[in-house]
Amino acid sequence: MSSSRRSRLNNPNTFCYVCGEYVVKKLRKPITEFVKKAYFAYFKIEIKDLDRPWLPKIVCKMCIEHLRQWTSGKRAHMKFSVPMIWENMVAGKQNVIKPPLVYRDKIIFPPLHIKLGLMKQYVKALDKTGSCFAFISKKFPGLSTEKLKAGIFDGPQIRHLIKDKDFINSMNNLESAAWKSFVKVVQNFLGNEKAENYVELVQDLLNNFKNLGCNMSIKMHYLHSHLEKFPENLGSCSEEQGERFHQDLKVMEDRYQGRWDEHMMADYCWSITRDCQNNVHCKKARKRSFLPVK
Repeated sequence: MSSSRRSRLNNPNTFCYVCGEYVVKKLRKPITEFVKKAYFAYFKIEIKDLDRPWLPKIVCKMCIEHLRQWTSGKRAHMKFSVPMIWENMVAGKQNVIKPPLVYRDKIIFPPLHIKLGLMKQYVKALDKTGSCFAFISKKFPGLSTEKLKAGIFDGPQIRHLIKDKDFINSMNNLESAAWKSFVKVVQNFLGNEKAENYVELVQDLLNNFKNLGCNMSIKMHYLHSHLEKFPENLGSCSEEQGERFHQDLKVMEDRYQGRWDEHMMADYCWSITRDCQNNVHCKKARKRSFLPVK
């Protein structure tokens, strides 16, 4: 029974070729010549290679009806502009369907945001009743409980934890291994120096974070799948703007006592405007003098 259930789940003919949604048995229709011509006329994509085992050979009744209405002029457009793209994805390889919009050598991986993302995943995976999380709470009493649980820290706070020798004494074995690998990656990869064994250091970081129970975020995905795209010297990427943004928001949060609303963001924007003293405004105040009434 379990094997037949798996075969039904893996059967591609349970999904519509056009929209990619699951189709119940009574609404499944075969791909006819009309479907191929209408599909090509609307999406400019040819339906071919249906002999491949991972491609569905059916379409749903709704997609056929919408294509028929569009060809007859009763319908202006389909529900979607891009159909389901069927490709044979291979696990462990970079499956690229479309060419990228931006050249990959033009993309800058900011080390500060990667560091913040790794720290966020580390803190979120900690036991909230353990001694390690309690140490962080005592270390930064000004942070709210919500920010501590979410792992939201800035650059100086992370540096304080790295320099604190008592912090590692509050961890268990899994937390200690993950933290040590994180510090090694920060010092030997996400900075001015790039160690010769940086690939091994990053792999140890990913393995230790996995053992700790961290989730795969976009920052960890960069380290996992696009490590060769990082520049030789990550310290050349300026972190000044990112550090200033986090510091300014920290001041604003203290001013508003942890309350987040639109007034806080407006105040932050006006503080940036006031810092720009050399700005030339198009509207200038004009002095007006009124003659006394006799």
